[in-house]
Amino acid sequence: MLQPFISQTFNGTVWRLQIDGQKCIMAVELRNEQDKQTSFVSLNLTTGQVYFDSLVMPERWLTGIEAVYNGIMLLHYYKHESGPEHKTIIAIDAKTAAEVWSNYNLAFDHLSVNGPIVYNTNIQPKKLLLIDVLSGKILRPYDAIQDKPFETEIVIPNMMPASQLVPGSLPAEPYGNMVHYLNHNSYRIVSLHTLKNGELQQLLYILKDTEVVYYDLLNQHIQKLQPEAFVLHKNSFIYIKNKAEIKVLEI
Repeated sequence: MLQPFISQTFNGTVWRLQIDGQKCIMAVELRNEQDKQTSFVSLNLTTGQVYFDSLVMPERWLTGIEAVYNGIMLLHYYKHESGPEHKTIIAIDAKTAAEVWSNYNLAFDHLSVNGPIVYNTNIQPKKLLLIDVLSGKILRPYDAIQDKPFETEIVIPNMMPASQLVPGSLPAEPYGNMVHYLNHNSYRIVSLHTLKNGELQQLLYILKDTEVVYYDLLNQHIQKLQPEAFVLHKNSFIYIKNKAEIKVLEI
């Protein structure tokens, strides 16, 4: 039977995951609605080592993760509490939690194969720039030919009707006929919803042929169908349980 080599429960909702494939680092954004506090976690996706688990910025709530790249976690602030627009870039060492650099005039746009692409929020129309992630120095204007989008190697499951699967191949009857489904190596990974005593619950199964080699109850007493609960990065299977736990298995 498979067993998680990472199993962490946090004081807040797991809001966002970012993975640095170069350094095998997973960064986590946690949001605690009751305390109005956002915090950040960094851990090694290969060994399970937790580098830090409760980083809080001076702006305790209106902040979030943009990306983690080459060992640097890039954070942002929000311009307004009621809007999605970002401002500021704060670069954090993803192993030590030390601030490496910050720039309050720049905002993150996307990650390219050559590094972060940013823009100056004071200049209109928006002009994209390439920066050095380790120093924050502007290197040159963005070039769409050279600066192709960075591929994260994160695989998300397919959402498909259960009726498309072989009859009897699922361990439980899915509610709403939809499942999240992924094949990897010799495993089939399925997340589905069922009804138990009139209440929805979300289940996770990993199967090898017809044998269930791993099972977990992801959510129960829920009012509506939940989004996909897992992703795959190389051979690391990562999933969220009860919105506040992260587990990782090697498959």
